[in-house]
Amino acid sequence: MRAAPPLSTVDGMTGMDARDTDLKRELDATLHARRDLGEEYESALVDSFLEKVDQRIDGAVERRVRRQFAEQQMQTARDSRSPRATDSWGERFGFGIVSLVLAVPLSAIGGGVAHLPGLLTAWAGIVGVNVVQAARTNPGLFGRRKPSRDGDWED
Repeated sequence: MRAAPPLSTVDGMTGMDARDTDLKRELDATLHARRDLGEEYESALVDSFLEKVDQRIDGAVERRVRRQFAEQQMQTARDSRSPRATDSWGERFGFGIVSLVLAVPLSAIGGGVAHLPGLLTAWAGIVGVNVVQAARTNPGLFGRRKPSRDGDWED
């Protein structure tokens, strides 16, 4: 029986992360066991070491997935607590009521001072303010619509 050729240690090998000392020790132990036991146990030793590497990778991936999932949950929780850009139904309803209430005196003043052109100018201003409010609370309201692949229209 021939003696196994000397193998280098992990320090001399490339590709091993120096910060992972546990895995480094495991590989060193596997290499020393291979030297002591000989070539007939080589595949068993390699399989054992690869199983440990597999477990290490699985653990690292699981930790990373858990961390990303937790970050997503935190972001979702933050987003749900932050104030929304769009107004609620009550605010839109209130804006419409105030707009109509102010429309009465504005119409009277515009119509009394400048007759029909004054009345049209007052209502153009009222409609303009309401259009701006609608565009602010519904960003896609006045956007262009494009046909989708299946023939329906989409925003």
